[in-house]
Formats: sequence, C-alpha cells, structure tokens
Amino acid sequence: MAHSSVVIEARNLAKQYSINAAVVSALRGVDLRIDRGEYLAILGPSGSGKSTMLQLLGGLDHPSSGTVRLLGTDLADLNDRELTRFRLTTIGFVFQRFHLLPVLTAVENVELPMAEAGRPRGQRLARARELLGYVGLASRAQHRATELSGGEMQRVAIARALANEPALILADEPTGELDQATGGQILELFDRLHRDGATIVVVTHDEHLAARAGRQVRMLDGRIDSDTHG
Repeated sequence: MAHSSVVIEARNLAKQYSINAAVVSALRGVDLRIDRGEYLAILGPSGSGKSTMLQLLGGLDHPSSGTVRLLGTDLADLNDRELTRFRLTTIGFVFQRFHLLPVLTAVENVELPMAEAGRPRGQRLARARELLGYVGLASRAQHRATELSGGEMQRVAIARALANEPALILADEPTGELDQATGGQILELFDRLHRDGATIVVVTHDEHLAARAGRQVRMLDGRIDSDTHG
C-alpha cells in the first residue's frame, strides 16, 4: 500500500511502570501498523497491555521507549500543548464510562471539542445536531447527560468523538458498561462508522465486538500474541 494510507505506526513500543520499587513491563517492544479504513480490535486478558497500548497510540501517555507516528508525525516531537491540539483535531476518543459533562446538554457535549478547536458557534451547533442525528439522538439534543440512559450517553460520546472529523477513532471497552441489547446497538453504530470510512481501534473483552472488526490483535504479557484478519 502507498505510504499515505498509514494512519498510525508504532515501532518497538515499550512501557514500564514502577510500583513499590518493582518495575512492571506493561508493553515489551510492540510493532503495529494501522492503515486508513481499518477496523481493528485489540483483545487480551487483564494485564496483557491492551489498555496501555491504546493510551500510547492516542498520545495520552508517553512510551518508555519506541515511537508512535500518527499521520507521519512522531508524537514524541510535540510538546504538551502541541500534542493536546494534535489529539483534539486528529483522534476521537470513546471511553467505557462515557466521560460526558453532566451539567451540559447532549448537543453541548458534542459541541465541546469543536469549541476547544476554535470553530465558530453556528458551525459547531449545526455539526453537533447533524452528528446527534447520525447516532439516532436528534430528539434528545436538549437533554442533559444525567437524563440519558447508558446507551444514549455512549451514543453522545461517539458523536462527540466524531466532532472534529478525526483521522482515527480509539475506543476503550465501549460496551463495557452496557447491557447486551444496548451494547449490540453500539456495535451496529461502529459497523456503520466503519462502512462510512472511519479508521477504528477498539480495546475490548467482548468477543462479539472483536468478531465484527476486520482485524483482531491479541495481546499477552505486553506483546502481540497474534494478528489476524477476518
């Protein structure tokens, strides 16, 4: 494939933590390349390094060694302010616990990343409403986060992740707090995002979710144990 198709490339990625004077290796020299339009699930038991991997790919944490390049930019070359801005405009995050601001309405939560990126208010509002329609929540736009169900909150979180038209969506256990039926609706929404061209990386324990991804990376003891397509 042409080099321009590479969204993210991790090389020899390692992460150690010090816990009570002991050094714990969360990641041990991982290589991973993700191309535009891929839908990839990262699986593995607790402690396998999958959440650490997502944090490093998203620039939320710094590796002990190795490199992460996102759209050709080495994240280590950016200072904190530049990295924050780069994340804001390049990556959409979806978390297990939604991380919505409870005092804001659904539409205000979706607007927030666009406000931080400095987009004009009229443009923000139009896009936020369009995205809430996309995730099936147009009628809930003026409800506060506290008035929404778990599934609705996760849909708002997905709409918010799409706000700045990111090159990459990173999702950490997006169905982890939801019952099976509601989780199934979120999986269908991820399927639709992928069909519409999104590049998605999901960390999950959910084999149903993983089976829907075109690629499954299984981790064990801080390394990639297998990397399969289909």
